[in-house]
Amino acid sequence: MTDQTNVATRASGTPAATQAPALLPAVDVVEDAAGITLYADLPGVPRDRLDLQIDADTLVIQGEAQVELPEGLEAKHAEITVPRFRRAFTLSRELDTAKITAQLHQGVLTLRIPKAEHAQPRKIEVRG
Repeated sequence: MTDQTNVATRASGTPAATQAPALLPAVDVVEDAAGITLYADLPGVPRDRLDLQIDADTLVIQGEAQVELPEGLEAKHAEITVPRFRRAFTLSRELDTAKITAQLHQGVLTLRIPKAEHAQPRKIEVRG
């Protein structure tokens, strides 16, 4: 899996500069024998404002933070001034993108991407 953070064009081929500004979410990637698990920090992003897409071998994570203030209150300081998150990764062909699972819990997106069957380790039986 390759991070496309510094890619200058979008998947459509148009310059990235035409996109609205977005924050890069912090991401941890853990690999095991069966696949990879990706953890992305998306504070304030509800499920209905989260967009996950696979286009060929590119995974795109996009979300928009929605911070609700109680009625009558106004924020005097905000850490998140750009409410959009976006990050793109090129996925290995060894990964089975048809079997990706996603969960969003308390601002952390967890994606499980299993390896394709042909890339899974297997034991070979030796006959005598």
